[in-house]
Amino acid sequence: MVMGAHAAPLVRAPGPGPGPTPRPTSTSLLNLAFLLLVLTSSHAALSFGQTGDDDALVPAVLLRFKSSITNAGALTNWNPDSTSPCLGDHGSWTGVLCDKGKIWGLQLENLGLGGKIDLDSLVPLSGLRSLSFMNNEFDGPMPDVKKLGALKSLFLSNNRFSGQIPDDAFRGMASLKKVYLANNNFTGKIPTSVAKSPRLLELRLENNHFIGHIPDFHPDLNMFNVSNNQLEGPIPPSLRKMDASSFSGNQDLCGEPLDSVCKSTSPPLPPSPSPRMNIPSPPLPLGEKKKSSSPLRTVGIVIACLVVLAVILVLIILLYRRRSSQTPQLGRTVSPYNHQKSHLASANYTYPVEEHASSSPGLMISGVAGGHSSNIKGSGGDLADQQNHSTNNGGKLSFVRDDRQRFDLQDLLRASAEVLGSGSFGSSYKAVLMEGQAVVVKRFKQMNNVGKEEFHEHMRRIGRLKHPNLLPLVAYYYRKEEKLLVFDYVHNGSLASQLHGNHTAERPALDWPTRLKIAKGVAKGLAYLYSELPSLIVPHGHLKSTNVLLDKSFEPLLMDYTLVPVVNLERAHHLLVAYKSPEYARHGRTTKKTDVWSMGVLILEMLTGKFPANYLVAQGSSVTGYGADLANMISSISNIVGNDVVEEVEGLFDKDMGSTEDAGGQMVKLLKIGVACCEEDLERRLDLKEAVDKIQLLEERDD
Repeated sequence: MVMGAHAAPLVRAPGPGPGPTPRPTSTSLLNLAFLLLVLTSSHAALSFGQTGDDDALVPAVLLRFKSSITNAGALTNWNPDSTSPCLGDHGSWTGVLCDKGKIWGLQLENLGLGGKIDLDSLVPLSGLRSLSFMNNEFDGPMPDVKKLGALKSLFLSNNRFSGQIPDDAFRGMASLKKVYLANNNFTGKIPTSVAKSPRLLELRLENNHFIGHIPDFHPDLNMFNVSNNQLEGPIPPSLRKMDASSFSGNQDLCGEPLDSVCKSTSPPLPPSPSPRMNIPSPPLPLGEKKKSSSPLRTVGIVIACLVVLAVILVLIILLYRRRSSQTPQLGRTVSPYNHQKSHLASANYTYPVEEHASSSPGLMISGVAGGHSSNIKGSGGDLADQQNHSTNNGGKLSFVRDDRQRFDLQDLLRASAEVLGSGSFGSSYKAVLMEGQAVVVKRFKQMNNVGKEEFHEHMRRIGRLKHPNLLPLVAYYYRKEEKLLVFDYVHNGSLASQLHGNHTAERPALDWPTRLKIAKGVAKGLAYLYSELPSLIVPHGHLKSTNVLLDKSFEPLLMDYTLVPVVNLERAHHLLVAYKSPEYARHGRTTKKTDVWSMGVLILEMLTGKFPANYLVAQGSSVTGYGADLANMISSISNIVGNDVVEEVEGLFDKDMGSTEDAGGQMVKLLKIGVACCEEDLERRLDLKEAVDKIQLLEERDD
């Protein structure tokens, strides 16, 4: 044995005679230290997985895991003869997510996998932080996930798991942030161990068979859904901020935010008074009763009136402050999403905005040097307010690109500025710096739930993205209440303004070759996002015509991409296009094909010239799902294309494209691709690669 072989020298032989016990020498101490080092190293070598991944053993770990799965035909490239599972930050094996050559996640979704999930085989992957097996055929009890104690995300929705989840199933998982167990057959009570996870942000348990009371959660939870279970009792105070739909389908739940009031136990009736207390007092004379009660009644009425008046005044003040802080003081505003073509043109906006565009260009933001503050207000207050906060909090712009001229927040505040627009998602400003460089500053209000380090890391991740069809992020500024993102300014504005704005000799409508060029560029940019961000279900998440900019040669640049991870989850379904998709409206989830749907709508808009009126819901509307008007528009186009009547199909195309001779066949092909991308049935909808390949094969003219 190894330990025996090295332990023998530690036994000191007895001396030849009596005397004091010899003191250990420095040599013996060195020998002891060396022995402990050898033993520790040997143990570490025999304990792979406890200290880190061994690159040579990782394929064997994954193959052992694969052997426990049935219907694993989609994992054909998981074999020992192929390349390493990780090549830098890219996974070369299906569903393997990598970071600097180490596996940090497995994303095996929509692959028809079945059997039992053998988590024991994954224990040696010490860097594993995310597991997703959604939309497969796994069954049986809940896997023992606490064996992977360092997990941050667990996605098991849309399988056939069943049975009770042990109450300690998530014990010790201190890093856990996201747990998705929806659309399974789980029974029993919600485990309290998941409620005690200190960093949990998202929990989805809808469409199961959970019973009992909902445990109390910490207040930082952003997303929570237990709809369509069999839960009962009052909703805990920590969850009353959630939307009522998160609790629907549980008849015995009560309390806020539901309308049903919890039945409280009636207090015991007071004891009957004794006969002595029943003896009536002699009545006062009528005049004295009026004299004593009338002043009291008058005082009560006066106090009540004063209280009501004070409440009214407080409400008026709050309403005034809210309106003054939300309404841009820039003259008339218009909503391009709720106006027809002529109204959209009157906005004359040159840059995409979320909901409102200012008609007052050329406004100035005064600098700090003169001691003045700006009077330009967006939906969230003065842009110059950022200066005060940055001064007080030591904030500064963080640049993510090395090929841009550096400037600071003070330079932005001193720059001449044009308010481009404001809306529920934030405000946009064009700032021209002293050197003549023009940038766009976007303020986002709905990102205040994301932590500082998480936000910084995500911005650096976006900053590393480089593609000819992506608008690059230049810099950003972090504050808890709101964030600033700085981009290059693009002079040709957005695709929406080019399609639906006024057309003149100097600003003609987009012709067919230009629209085809834009479609190809959008597809390339989206494909790049999917290849670089495989861990995101919707790598773009907000693709629409106002978020496609056009450079001087009308090459498209995608913007507002990859914001889903940092947008407040409780507001994301009101703000982002991905949450207007049919699959989210019907099933409450997005998929890898959601961005494909957005691209399909964009293609139909480019070809028909029809602005999708319900693409985004008006601010304040309670409707958040798949818009009926948009669904009808897509269905109408699909029916006409399916009938294949030449005259009807040609009538779909935007007349502003001008002459389209010798291009009709190519235009119809692109129209059919757009319709196939908009299929409500996910099985029939094109996947991204297929859609991109079809678009790239199109030509400007028919053969």
